[in-house]
Amino acid sequence: MRETSPPSARARMEERDPWLAVDKLEHVIACFFISVFVAALARRSKRPFIRQRSVLLGSLAALAAGSAKETCDDIGLWNSAGGSFRDAVADALGVALAAAVLSLSEILSQSARRRSSDLDPKEFSLV
Repeated sequence: MRETSPPSARARMEERDPWLAVDKLEHVIACFFISVFVAALARRSKRPFIRQRSVLLGSLAALAAGSAKETCDDIGLWNSAGGSFRDAVADALGVALAAAVLSLSEILSQSARRRSSDLDPKEFSLV
């Protein structure tokens, strides 16, 4: 008969860390808003290099914040159960959603600018 060892602390934490939990939603929302906020700041920059990479900069900032939080959880800086792979996945999901929304908004605004520049003001003249 094979003897099993007791579950490790990591395994016990994974059991108490469900995929669908309020905590995961908080991670998604936090990373989403960090991405959007940093990207909005980058879009206001005077430097074209920064403006053109606003989505990337927002995504990197949110991933860095999420990674830092999980690292601090893992080393015990805060009173938590430790770093969580599932929290990191939720962080990445928030960043991915923000990148999709930001990219779509950029495509739509470029399309609207093109359409408005294609209009001939003389066509709408009443004179």
